[in-house]
Amino acid sequence: MKKQKALPPVADINVTPMVDVMLVLLIIFMVITPMLSKGVSVDLAKTKNPIAMANADKEDAVLVAVTRDGRVFLNTTQMTADSLPAKVKDMLTNKLDKTVYIKSDARARFEKVVEVVDNLRAAGVDNLGLLTEQIQQNPEKPGESKQ
Repeated sequence: MKKQKALPPVADINVTPMVDVMLVLLIIFMVITPMLSKGVSVDLAKTKNPIAMANADKEDAVLVAVTRDGRVFLNTTQMTADSLPAKVKDMLTNKLDKTVYIKSDARARFEKVVEVVDNLRAAGVDNLGLLTEQIQQNPEKPGESKQ
């Protein structure tokens, strides 16, 4: 009986498993990325000279959002403006930084924003931060002047 010789080793790289893993990772990142944004997404009001508020991005920051249609969110929980003071007071009890950050949609009714501010003041909040975006200046093209 003859012994069969083993086939020579294959020197090519099989990339199919690597492509499968990469596609799975891509899908995972595509699903998780929208969930990473903190709070509710609103179209912020635009200002010329905004003040940077880095503490608003912290994990334990108290963030109140007013949407275009007048809904109020505390971090990610929807609630009425009247129930806001009790919840905010509870959240600020053991915190050193007692600032509450408000982000409002640029097209939200101003009376709704004032109602939220009044309710936060009723809860004893003294430090309010209004989150805005900077207006993007259009740079002049060389050779052009404003008239």
